[in-house]
Amino acid sequence: MTDVNPRRPRIALSLTLALASTALLPGCGVLPGGGDDGGTVKVWLMRGSASDAFMKRFEEDFEKRHGDLDLDISVQEWTGIGEKVEAALKDDDGPDVIEVGNTQVAQYVDQGGLEDLTLESARDLGMEDWLPGLAEPGRYDGGQYGVPWYAANRVVIYNKDLFGEAGIEQPPKTRQQWLADTRRLDSGATQGIYLAGQDWYTLAGFIWDEGGDLAKEKAGTWQGVLDTPAALRGMDFYQQLQALGDGPPDADEEHPPQAEVFAKGDVAQIIAVPGTARAIEEENPKLKGKLGYFPIPGKTAGKPGAVFTGGSDLVVRDGTDERKGAVEVVKALAGEKWQKDLARTMDYVPNKTTLASAVSGEAGVAAMAAGAARGRATPTSPQWAEVEADNPIKAYMSKVLGGGDPAREAKAASGRITKALDATGP
Repeated sequence: MTDVNPRRPRIALSLTLALASTALLPGCGVLPGGGDDGGTVKVWLMRGSASDAFMKRFEEDFEKRHGDLDLDISVQEWTGIGEKVEAALKDDDGPDVIEVGNTQVAQYVDQGGLEDLTLESARDLGMEDWLPGLAEPGRYDGGQYGVPWYAANRVVIYNKDLFGEAGIEQPPKTRQQWLADTRRLDSGATQGIYLAGQDWYTLAGFIWDEGGDLAKEKAGTWQGVLDTPAALRGMDFYQQLQALGDGPPDADEEHPPQAEVFAKGDVAQIIAVPGTARAIEEENPKLKGKLGYFPIPGKTAGKPGAVFTGGSDLVVRDGTDERKGAVEVVKALAGEKWQKDLARTMDYVPNKTTLASAVSGEAGVAAMAAGAARGRATPTSPQWAEVEADNPIKAYMSKVLGGGDPAREAKAASGRITKALDATGP
């Protein structure tokens, strides 16, 4: 991609200047940006992100603590949200605070629609403890535009009975032990693991563990890098693991839904978000109480594997007349009190590693939080959505699992990624 934006300050420099600027301000209550005291802050949250009860608790508490501000919270549908947000960012009467997917921030910044929150992030929000998978995609051109709200990521869901029958008393801590245990489980009528051939989010974690990536930016141009030695090692591990079950090589985890496959009772493991367990138990009530969770193992016992982190960031519309109030809303939602409340209410991972204890009582969420500490997100190119629209990573995986040469197929897929990320193309 040709860099059409000439200002590209380094992130570290931007944050250093932000911290230095803090010392010049008379107090944390003084925020840059306009807007008179008081007013109504319009907030868009997404369907399913927070319960009605949570939103009511938050609104009542916020308005009580900020007597000069009113909240107008509306819930939006995920379907078609991209175009709706793009239009709202150009509307002078649009929402002031918007929840967006963590990987969507870059495209909205690139269109010039978001306020830079670097100063507030460094001064008031404890950004040094943010989950990397939420913080990094919220950062663009040296500024912090997206403030992490909540996270979710994949873990291993396993059948305790099948593990017990195979003599496996403790979940594996390393990738090699995971392979060894899965080989033991893959016996007779039991699948060691059900892993679809096109589960590219899981593959991304293995690639990151090896030090590779999906795409890299160099001198303002994004390039696919699936053909690097590190990325190829990640694909090799995926291939070894996927072979220990009957997952289709030419389909993703939703075709058929892996929860339905697991619910039949003859699959020892799947890789999914913990909430998938509810769908499994609804499909097969006999499995209630028989499901366990562990973080995706890493290369060493001391660190879980890298995982793709999904979730949401909070952004502020550029030019809003209620900037001060909007920042107060973001600070509250991203602060410790409401982070703990949201995590316990919705079974999410809080936005900071230091708040993981808030979900320690829930086995699935605790496993998710352990993995989130090493979470990552997709490349921050504003054009990344073009890659996912006709995903060459999925096709690459199927070709390799079908017997294709990994290096040759990776090079071809990398070329397609590079073309999709080229902002100067047709």
